[in-house]
Amino acid sequence: MTPPFDVQVSSSARPQLRRLPDKAASAVVEFITAVLPENPLRLSKPLTGELTGLRSARRGDYRVLIHVDEGAKRILVVRVAHRADVYRSPAPSDG
Repeated sequence: MTPPFDVQVSSSARPQLRRLPDKAASAVVEFITAVLPENPLRLSKPLTGELTGLRSARRGDYRVLIHVDEGAKRILVVRVAHRADVYRSPAPSDG
């Protein structure tokens, strides 16, 4: 059995996780820490267009956008949001 991937959560994905409802947040955290590292390529699908290079993994009504570095055995969680919003461009920030 191959060793699991290391998971890192980007600074932009951390507040997105905190904004999820408690039940959904718990399920997503369990998924990205316990399930996803075992086989991220099987549990996600590659994205196209502006999101090329990222993959989408499902957890209930929520999607976790990830970048998988197979060589380094690393998963970077880029975005976590409801399926209706996750593929839309984020709103521009003030400043």
